[in-house]
Amino acid sequence: MKKVMISLIVVMLLAACAPAAGESVDATAVSALLVTVGESQQSLSMDDLQALPPAEASFKNVAYKGVSIPALLASVGVNPSEIKALKAIAVDGYSVNYDPAQVLKDNVLVAYALADGNPLTVDDGNFRMVLPDEEGKLNARMLAELQVIK
Repeated sequence: MKKVMISLIVVMLLAACAPAAGESVDATAVSALLVTVGESQQSLSMDDLQALPPAEASFKNVAYKGVSIPALLASVGVNPSEIKALKAIAVDGYSVNYDPAQVLKDNVLVAYALADGNPLTVDDGNFRMVLPDEEGKLNARMLAELQVIK
């Protein structure tokens, strides 16, 4: 009974911390991308991402600039051939699980700007996934974290 009550309290506390329906989330408050590999976490700032080799890709006629997933993984010491999955988590809690075949391409990006040099839109947040050949729900906006599953 105690475990049930404690679980219920934890769920209620978590629900109280979540944004209310219709309440907006400030995606630009995320100033760094968290990359989690097992128990290890690295925080990559905008400057860290911009220091990596840039790549460009388009989705729905919008051209983005960012870093390819293989280059990003290599920068945090992960051999791309060793991953089993990648999970993108947005500021608002939205998450997408990717198969390596979907994301280990040079045209799949973590975008940090538009290709013309302008910042991403407020709706995109500071970072977003760009998968040119995939459906919209896989192009996660307001990206806060990438979890690497090995």
